[in-house]
Amino acid sequence: MTKHTFRKTPTLTYCFTVSCFIFILLSCGNESDKHEDGLVFRYNEHKNIGSLDPAFAKDNADIWAVNQLFNGLIQMDENLNVVPSIAESWNVFDDALTYSFKLKNDVFFHKHELFGKDSTRNVVAQDFEYSLFRNCDTNLASPGSWVVNNIFDIKAITADSLHITLKTPDPSFLGKLTMKYCSVVPQEIVEHYGNDFRANPIGTGPFKFQKWIENIKLVLRKNTNYFETDTNGKPLPYLEAIAITFLPDKQSEFLQFIQGNLDFLNSLDASYQDDILTTTGKLRTKYEDKIDIIRGPYLNTEYLAFFMDSESPEMQSSLLRQAVNYGFDRKKMMIYLRNGVGIPANGGFIPKGLPGFNDDIGYSYDPEKAKKLLERYTQETGNTSPKISITTTSNYLNFCEYIQRELQKIGLEVAVDVMPPATLKDAKANGKLDMFRASWVADYPDAQNYLSLYYSGNLHPMAQTTPIIRIRYSINGILNLLKKPTI
Repeated sequence: MTKHTFRKTPTLTYCFTVSCFIFILLSCGNESDKHEDGLVFRYNEHKNIGSLDPAFAKDNADIWAVNQLFNGLIQMDENLNVVPSIAESWNVFDDALTYSFKLKNDVFFHKHELFGKDSTRNVVAQDFEYSLFRNCDTNLASPGSWVVNNIFDIKAITADSLHITLKTPDPSFLGKLTMKYCSVVPQEIVEHYGNDFRANPIGTGPFKFQKWIENIKLVLRKNTNYFETDTNGKPLPYLEAIAITFLPDKQSEFLQFIQGNLDFLNSLDASYQDDILTTTGKLRTKYEDKIDIIRGPYLNTEYLAFFMDSESPEMQSSLLRQAVNYGFDRKKMMIYLRNGVGIPANGGFIPKGLPGFNDDIGYSYDPEKAKKLLERYTQETGNTSPKISITTTSNYLNFCEYIQRELQKIGLEVAVDVMPPATLKDAKANGKLDMFRASWVADYPDAQNYLSLYYSGNLHPMAQTTPIIRIRYSINGILNLLKKPTI
């Protein structure tokens, strides 16, 4: 089993990992930098942050920040095991419907004047009763409502005892509870700020909110009242603060990193990727004294999606869609476009690293079969010049251009349209694109999370855009850049 963590780690508190590879890059700094800035962790989020309310933590950018501010009942360790967070222990009743949680009594919300004399208060079971039911509020319109839609009742038995009853048994329920949607929030603070709670978060996490200048900078400060410790009993977090900037351009982001102004990257742009990595995904010699690469697991599915309600005859043809699937080499794509970092998605829809993965099913590279499928399409439809258009952002243009070249070899004309991320996101949501490139990080590490796309009515990212061509790699996962003291 590969690793997956949604827990605090000694240096950064939270890391996201599932299966595939992550890079963690550490840059050297001199002793004066270490003295002045070593306790502030700095990174850039080029996708920006939309909300600091855990009820809206649906994107990586939001989740990474929310992870520092909030906790839930439980969390996952690096081996995909569910472990305690605010819940000290739990039991599942014999009916597989009722879950009983015993809460810790030393967990406190971040300080706020509304809490009264002590400016804070401890977390009680009633807080989780409110927080979980809050996701069901249609007026809130939380994208995480699907996580709790199988809950029949939530009842605070005592201040430190909570019972959750499901409508039907769900083996993946504990995994869902580890998602940030299920974080605890204080009712009095949420009701005080209303919609502005997104920019005035009060949680229990290792860091507390300090300042947010939207589109410019977000600052979080150390929570000295945090309840978790490391394996030696030392209080977490180690860092004094986290500073997040929002440069939209990846090249500018990389230059800031090289100049020592950032400690973390969450992706490598194609323009400088080959300069840092060899074709096998290893660090080039000239950077060995400046950057360390640490590999870890990360689950990210890259895919091409067909809009099935499109009026385009090409989109409606299963023959053409299959031809696209067979028409490009995912393995070669990983070698030359991602320097060997990532796993070609040639198996079934369940990704490698999770139980249920089967490498013998799914699509593999077969250009001759792709040509025959395209010939059948032209014979049956009379369309002798089939055309498709793939829409993407500039950050993934090299992928789409590679697919374009490969598909043109089998006789399919392909156009590539480039849009800004915000424009593409809006166009996808409104059904304006026939075909587009996108990605999805699993909500929780369970095969059911993938298979539910085919039977569930939940609004998953890919639920209404099947069939999917999957291309998996991990360079778009976490890339941490931390100062490393010189010796």
